[in-house]
Order: sequence, then structure tokens, then C-alpha cells
Amino acid sequence: MQIGLASPDKIRSWSYGEVKKPETINYRTLKPEKDGLFDERIFGPTKDWECACGKYKRIRYKGVVCDRCGVEVTRSKVRRERMGHIELAAPVTHIWYFKGIPSRMGLVLDMSPRSLEEIIYFASYVVLEPGNTPLEKKQLLSEREYRDKKQEYGNGFTAEMGAEAIKKLLRDVDLQKEVTELKEQLKEATGQKRTRAVRRLDILEAFVTSGNAPEWMVMDTIPVIPPDLRPMVQLEGGRFATSDLNDLYRRVINRNNRLKRLLDLHAPGIIVQNEKRMLQEAVDALIDNGRRGRPVAGPGNRPLKSLSHMLKGKQGRFRQNLLGKRVDYSGRSVIDVGPSLRMNQMGLPVPMAMELFKPFIMKELVSRGLASNIKNAKRKIDRQDDDVYDVLGDVIKEHPVLLNRAPTLHRLGIQAFEPVLVSGKAMRLHPLACEAYNADFDGDQMAIHVPLSDEAQAEARLLMLAAHHILAPKDGKPVVTPSQDMVIGNYYLTMEEAGREGEGMIFKDMNEAVLAYRNGLVHWHTRVGLQTTSLPDKPFTDEQRSKILVTSVGKIIFNNILPKSFPYLNEPTNTNLNGYVPDSYFLEPGEDINEHLKNAELVLPFKKGFLSDIIAEVYKQYKVTETSLLLDRMKDLGYDESTQSGLTVGIVDVTEVPEKPQIIDDAHKQVATVTKQFRRGLITDHERYERVIGIWNDAKDDLQDKLTNNFERQNPIFMMSDSGARGNISNFTQLAGMRGLMAAPNGEIMELPITANFREGLSVLEMFISTHGARKGMTDTALKTANSGYLTRRLVDVAQDVIVREEDCGTDRGLTIRAIKNGNEMIEPLYDRMLGRYTMKTVKNPKTGEVIVGANKMIDETIAQRIIDAGIDAITIRSVFTCNTAHGVCERCYGRNMATGDQVEVGEAVGTVAAQSIGEPGTQLTMRNFHTGGVAGNDDITQGLPRVQEIFESRNPKGKAEITEVTGTVESIEENPAERTKEITIKGEADTRSYTLPITAKLMVAEGDFIHRGAALNDGSVDPKELIRVRDVLSTENYLLSEVQKTYRMQGVAVLDKHIEIMVRQMLRKVRIMDPGDTDVLPGTLMDIKDFKDHNYDTLISGGIPATARPVILGITKAALETNSFLSAASFQETTRVLTDAAIRGKNDPLIGLKENVIIGKIIPAGTGMPDYRKIKPKEVGATSTDGVYSINELEKRMKEEDAK
Repeated sequence: MQIGLASPDKIRSWSYGEVKKPETINYRTLKPEKDGLFDERIFGPTKDWECACGKYKRIRYKGVVCDRCGVEVTRSKVRRERMGHIELAAPVTHIWYFKGIPSRMGLVLDMSPRSLEEIIYFASYVVLEPGNTPLEKKQLLSEREYRDKKQEYGNGFTAEMGAEAIKKLLRDVDLQKEVTELKEQLKEATGQKRTRAVRRLDILEAFVTSGNAPEWMVMDTIPVIPPDLRPMVQLEGGRFATSDLNDLYRRVINRNNRLKRLLDLHAPGIIVQNEKRMLQEAVDALIDNGRRGRPVAGPGNRPLKSLSHMLKGKQGRFRQNLLGKRVDYSGRSVIDVGPSLRMNQMGLPVPMAMELFKPFIMKELVSRGLASNIKNAKRKIDRQDDDVYDVLGDVIKEHPVLLNRAPTLHRLGIQAFEPVLVSGKAMRLHPLACEAYNADFDGDQMAIHVPLSDEAQAEARLLMLAAHHILAPKDGKPVVTPSQDMVIGNYYLTMEEAGREGEGMIFKDMNEAVLAYRNGLVHWHTRVGLQTTSLPDKPFTDEQRSKILVTSVGKIIFNNILPKSFPYLNEPTNTNLNGYVPDSYFLEPGEDINEHLKNAELVLPFKKGFLSDIIAEVYKQYKVTETSLLLDRMKDLGYDESTQSGLTVGIVDVTEVPEKPQIIDDAHKQVATVTKQFRRGLITDHERYERVIGIWNDAKDDLQDKLTNNFERQNPIFMMSDSGARGNISNFTQLAGMRGLMAAPNGEIMELPITANFREGLSVLEMFISTHGARKGMTDTALKTANSGYLTRRLVDVAQDVIVREEDCGTDRGLTIRAIKNGNEMIEPLYDRMLGRYTMKTVKNPKTGEVIVGANKMIDETIAQRIIDAGIDAITIRSVFTCNTAHGVCERCYGRNMATGDQVEVGEAVGTVAAQSIGEPGTQLTMRNFHTGGVAGNDDITQGLPRVQEIFESRNPKGKAEITEVTGTVESIEENPAERTKEITIKGEADTRSYTLPITAKLMVAEGDFIHRGAALNDGSVDPKELIRVRDVLSTENYLLSEVQKTYRMQGVAVLDKHIEIMVRQMLRKVRIMDPGDTDVLPGTLMDIKDFKDHNYDTLISGGIPATARPVILGITKAALETNSFLSAASFQETTRVLTDAAIRGKNDPLIGLKENVIIGKIIPAGTGMPDYRKIKPKEVGATSTDGVYSINELEKRMKEEDAK
């Protein structure tokens, strides 16, 4: 798709007629005025198949032009596409090309924008032809100078003003000659002159190659957009609401007509000049109101929305209408919990289903013979006849629908479900789907969409069904973990108690144990024996098979919901999960169970984290079908048992800490001591403050420990927190310990602690101190949510065209990875970093020399564990950083798709997934602080999100670290107390460098250390722009990756390396040309690395000197605007600037990314929309094995069987 400048003839060729009058419609007849802005002769009829006077009506006159009124008989929708034009009495400049930065006209004419403005707005004359006078071409003359020169030289020279003069100057520019001259200049020029020459050459070459003529930047004719795109509607009360554009066009036409009249009357020059200036200003306002001078305002002093404003911003054409459209067959409603639903179902209210599936119901009514035609069927639905309801039930069967909850932060924000009809008006959502949507039932609303075509339904079923979305794409962990009641139910069920009724009974199988429980002989918590032979499918050892397993009744019930061949879970450990039940749980032959139980310790119950591990393990072994069944069983069991457990929370459950007064007394005494030290001048005020904060934090921690030890394991509040169902220890410290220190409005921590807790109640002063933090928590949440959303938008924009395009790019480079550490603190272990990646080189055990994994093989959990066990601390893997695939990545360099646990497939839009995976936790992080109610604790995420933005925008970091530019030994570190600095001298192989740091800087090096270039000398963040200058691209990429990981992992959020790698690679995909050699590239140009290599390859083949370039790092905003697609860039930011530039260069959009295809309404070239997949034709095949194929019918059958049990 190409964009360019329109010549006056082109504009006329688009037009269906000239608009001569400013009138819109006749207010009496409400018909469009002739020759006006809504004229039917120009733009087409207002009614389908009817001319203006009514002589021709009906479709049979299609194409006839009425001889009375001159209107063509056609559809009225042509009024959305037919354009008109206005012939201007004097040329005007296009404000985009004159006013933009840099001024395109200024560069072509080599004049300053200031001078241009004076000429265009009739303040100065410009010399067009100096003749034989000493004046110079393009010289500016004021009114007075012009008169003087006229007297002096008479008609010996020509000087004019206004756009006319500019047009003549532009027409006189000899592009080829100028280009040749500039290229000569470039050989000698330096500094400012060189920069200016490069910029001019860039623009002039753009005009040469695009075929645009420079004089087209000045317009003789203005296009008038179709009337239905600037509508006028009648409001009740007879008044009219009109689009601002009509006012702006009206001003242009009025001034143009007045100018024509003045020219006909041969009016005095000054009057004509003024009218021309006003016409220029009217056209400026129409194109971009407010760009120059004060904006033209409408009623109520509101600036009118010009054509540029129609494109810009969130409400502009790009983002409002092209990237986000409203769709038919959609609805929204409040959501409510549907505990009885299955994993892949949602509850759809009948009235909504009626409306959403209306066309399907009508078709079915007709095909069943219940209605004679579609009209009749529609009437039946409106009357709500009984047979409509029968049809409805059949129509929605196996027709998935999509549910979406705003804000859609990641791809799990839209999932497909099978609808089930429910009464009421609220949609029902499966409780386990809440976490992915981040939904709750306090009034949240969700939108529903119906996929219409067979292909859309197939994709919804096979790719988007909720049962498939078990794992989160950001880290590969289950996203559908049970929460709240489900957790506490399973926790309570798997608890053990000594001495409960029936302890020591031995059962022959599971059913007998359940029967004993139902008859009240045992409790869930009773420890009993179970014959191992009753569990033939479980992976016990041969020895264990003949013994009695000691377990609890609750655990027997819990194990009943697991797949038959899954290990018997008796303790919440990974060993047990991986199939080994420790021998200590088995009775030796002849051993008395009661004796065994006396010495046996109570086993811990299953907490939320362990339930999540179970789900992950089941998914790994059994895939989707079995996991979704397990999830539903775990949900049902959890709800049942939490109901039966009868857990409640009362004030007495909040136990008090008897030692509290003593702890607080001691803290007060310590504070008094510190204050005394400060008064005596032994410590500074800052040290005093730090110590006081420390004392109170220690006191709070001490209380917290005592409180935790005070809780009994049977205390409902303890169980609630310990199981992970709700709340953490910090909440209980505030309830029963002390609230502790609070944050002041400026973010600092106040010294005065709140020593009371909620159980005792706060004093008035304490209550007011605490409100600061609460309010700050709320405002921060709101602000940071917006910030995080904006970050996600920029990330998506920069990476949206990164798609898996091939299986193997054949690269010979890899990335060496080791665990990321911050000092001694482990940030990301090597295991996490290599899991699901491909090796670049063979990995051998350093001790035995045996090959653990060959080159180009995927590292799964087993291999990763073997590598760790072998004590290897660094391996080389295939990485996105080193992938050679153009416009994307290959399967090998990306590795495993964490959302499925399988190898990623060609067509996966990994760029967008990466952006969502980094952006979504950003919002989670920002929202995280508000649950503590503003209690002052560790650093707020304020450190987190702004740091992530700082890295991705490659800004100069706060608290910057100095880096060394040489590799060598630290020779000396000298302090200079007078200037409050430290000087570090490094002796390199070639030269010695000195670096001056502030005296307060915390050094990372010591005398005698050997350091490599690019190493940080002091504590702080390294500026990546400096790093890329001193080191290479890969080191910089690695540094950025570890910095982002530190920021996220410090907050306890796991994001996979590969997502960050994609983003960082997008920031470093350009190089800046230093010396063009024999290529046709301009120095200073930014180029894609691939294009740069291609240019050099061609030059080398033809025997020329290749260009040299150096890598640059761009922030994500800049990188998104530097993309090859002008549509994508224009829809992102700075719309007018992007379009101005694209038009002059005659840019062609290759339509490679996702956004540009959405904008022009094509299927996106990713996933099933990739050309390779679109050409696939269905072929006949024999019967195939359907093992492991996920079938709805099979699933439903199994569920029914279970319900029957």
C-alpha cells in the first residue's frame, strides 16, 4: 500500500464536481442546496435509488442522471465515498509541509521556516528573478525595502509574496542538480553544515525517487471529503448539530468567493493581499487547526476539530475506527459465579441468547418448518413463542462464544466457552476462570461475542476454549489454580490430627474408608491404614505393594479425584509428586499401626502452592482433557469440604500476644537512647531517623513471630492464611500485633508508629496518621494502572510484527547464560533460564565427560535437572538475540511455547505475547501495593515500573554508574576531600584512564582488581547507550535482559527470558550509517541491520567499498515509530508527522506486521492467517487415531459418567 502527494490534477480527478457555495441544506425543505457542501449532484442522492426532484424512483432507473435536477440515481451510500473539490482563487501552502519539524519546504528551498512564514503570510516579499540588479534570488524584502528597490531598479527584478511566490520557487528547484551539488558538499563539509546538507539531501532524494513534484506542497485545489463523513443531523427542537469540518469548509469557501469577487473588481492590492492571507489561514485551520496561531473556535470557545484531529489520538480515525471497531452479535452484562459449571462452560441468560443467536434461530425455525419464511420467524422470536425456546437450546449447543473482560491485559483476557442457558440477566462465569480474567463478582461486567463463520467457530473451539488455557504464557505456570474456598476446603480435608475418632483403623480399599466416614466412625483428619493392593494403578515400588499405607481419611478422598495412574499423594513434597511415596509411611509386616502412629509426626496439609504444582504435573503428563476434568473435581471437592468444615472467623480467633506491652516498652526505650545520642551530636539526624525506623520495624517483626507461634494449627484465621486461601501474615499482624509505621503523603516513612492493632482499636491520632497511607495507596493504584497500560501499548507496538516465521534460521551464534544474581542474592536460577530452550553446543558432564544433551536439542525438565546436578554453571543456548530470521524469529531460537508446554509453532505471534507478558504483571505490580492499605514496608513498586520504563525507553538512568572504557588493572583509588571526589585510575594494555566519582559513591572495584571494559566502577545502573559504545551488542542485550529480570523478580513476579529478549532485540535492530562507502545510503541514516547487510552485499559483489555503521539502541517509542510500516507508526503516535514524511517519500507499506493488516481490513499474517496455512485444502483421509485429541462429546460423556457416580 502506497501513499504520496496529490497533484492538483489528481485532486480534480477524484472529484465529482466543484463546491461553489458555502450553504449546506435548505432549512425549510431540509434538502441539500445546489452547489453547496451537501449538493446531491456532486455527492450523490440522499435516498436510495431516488433523484432529488423525485422524477426517477426505484432501482430500475439505476445509473440514470435526472434531466431536471442532475442527480444520478444510485445508492445513497455513495455519499460516503464521493468527493468534491474547491478551485482556489489563489494558491495556498499545505501547513503540514511548511510547519512540520523539520520544515519540508524549508529544506527543499534551503530557507528558514521563519522566512517562509513571512512570505506565506504576506509580511515580506521574496526575490524570484533578480535580473541584473545586485539583489539575490530568494532574498527577503520588507514592504519598505521593496518600495525603495522598485523605485531604484524599476521592473529590473521580480519579487512576490504569498504561496504563489513559494510555488514558483519550488517549481524552479532543479532536484537532480541540487542532489549532485549536495553530494559534492558532503565530501568536505563538517559540523552543522554537514548535518544540514544530509537533511536536505535526504528530502530532495525522497522527491526524486518518489516522483512527487515539490510544487504539489502548494495547493490550487482543495478536496472536499464526502458529506456522510461530516454529517449534519437535526436535533429535537429543530436545531442542527453539524460536524466541525462543515464550518471549516464554509470559511474556506466564503473567503475564496470573496477573493474571486475582489479580483474581478480589480480591488486595491492591499485588500486582495489581506484576503489571500485570510484564505491561507482558513485552509490551515481546515487541515490542522491550532498548528499555527490561535485555533479557530466554534460556539462556546471550543477549538474546531480539523482534518488532522480526525486522525490523531485515541478518538481519531486510526485508533477509534480502524484498530478498534464495534461489532454486531455482541453484548455485555454483569457476571455472577457459576459453581456448577464445567471448565469449558459459561452461563448465558436466555434474553441475551435470544438476541445474540437470532439469525441462527430464524434459519433453524424455517428449516424445521416451524416458520414459513424469515419474516415469520422474526415475528415468532419477537412474540417469544414456545417453540422458539426449544430451537434456541439446540442452536447454542456446540456453538462456542467468546468472553472478554476489560482491561484485556493478556491473551487470557478473551477465552471461548460453550454457552449453557441460565435464568436471570447475569452471565455466569466458572470460578476458576476468574484468575485469568482478574475478575471478581462485585459488579464486574464482561462482553460476549459470537463467532459466526465455521472457521471462526473452529478456531474458538480448538485454540481459545477455556479448558486449553491452563498455563500462563508469561511463565508457564498454571493460571487456573483453585483459590479461596476451594483452597481452604482441600487444605482442611488433607489435615491430620492425632487421637481423632477411629484412629488406627485399617481399610481394604478407598470405598470402605469413605463408607466409614459417612457412618461417623472416622473423621477426615483421622490417621488410618489402607491396603496398597487396592491401588493397582499407582506407581508404588514392588516392596511397598504388599504393605499397609498409613494415611488420613481426607487424603484418601483427595486422591480419589486424581487420575488413576497418578502417584498417591501423602505429603506436599516434590518427591511425592514425582512418583515416590517415602517408605516411612508404610507399616512393616507385623507392625502395630497404633505403635507406628505414636512416633509418627503429623503430615502437613496441601496448600495452594502444592495444588498448583499438582495441576502443572497432571498437565505435563496427561495434557488438556484430564487436567480440565481434574480442575472441576478439585473445585467441587473444595467447595463441598469447605462448606462441611464449617470454618468461621470470630473476634476470639484473633489471639492476643501477651508479650506485646513489653516489646513496645523496649522499643520506646531504644528510641529514647538513639534520640539522646543525636542530641549529644554522636550521630546525624539521618542516622537517627534510619535507626528509629529500624527499631520499630524490628519490634513489629518480633511481634509478628510471637503471633505466628501463638496461633494453633486449628485456628481458622491461621488456616486461612497458611493454606493460601486469603490474607497473609501482615494482615494478621495488623489485626492482633501492631499496625507499625505508616507512609507520609510525600512517600517517606513517618517516625511515629501506630502501636495499636485493629482488635484494640486505634486512637484518633493513629487513625488520622493511617489515612495518609490509605489515600496514597488508592491514588498510586489509579496512576500506575494508566502508566502500566501505556507501557503495554508501546511494547505491543514495537514487537507486533515479531512472528515465528520458520523452523530453523541456521544461525551459528548462541547466548551463554548463567544464573542472574544481584550480589549474593539469587534473582533467576540457571534452571529457569534454560528450561524450554534449545542448546547451541553439546553439554557434557564436566566430571565424567558424558554427553547430557546434544547440540540443537530442547532442554526439558529432566535434562535441566541433570545439568544442574552435574554442577554446570553456564551453558550456550539458542536465543532470540542471535536469531537470523528476518521480521521475526525461528522455532529453535524461541524454544518452547510456555502456554502449551510444547515446541512453538510457525505462525505464533510471539511478539505480542511477549509484550503482554511483560506489560500484564506491570499492572499487577502496580496494583499490588494497595492490598497492604498503605502500610510502610519495603520499597514500593514505584521503583519497579519506572525502572522498567527507564530500561525500555533507554533513558539516562537515575543513579548512573560510571563504566570503564579500557580493560586493565585498577592502579589507584585516591580521595580528594577538598573537592569531595574519588579518582580511580585504570591502567589498560594501550593507555591509562582516570575516572572521577563523587566521594559518596559506593565503589564496586578495589585497588589491584583486573576489570574488563564496560564494567561498572560504582553501584548504580549502567547507561546502555554508553555500554553499546564501549562493548558489543550482545553484552548490551544481556545487560538489559538481566536488569529487567531484576526489577520483576525482586517484586516476586516471574517473566520468562524469551519475552524480554524479543523486546530488547527490537530496541537494537537498527544501525546508524557512519561512512556510506560506495553504497547509495546517506551518512547518519538509521537502517535495519538486515537491509544494511543486503546493501553491503550488493556493493561488495559489484566491487565497491561497503558502508560502515555502528549499532544504536532505540527506546521502544522511537523504535515503534522507526518501523517500515507507516500505517503502524501513524496509528501509534505523532500521526501527522509520520504521514507527512511517508507522503513525501512516497512510502510503500509492506504489510508485514499485524496492525497494518487490521487497519486495511485484511486477515492478520499470523496464526491461521499465515499464507502457508491459508492455502491448505481439506483432504480425505482414512480413519485416524484420536488418542489425545480433545473432543467435546467425549469430555461431556466422561463428565456425565462421573456425575452418575
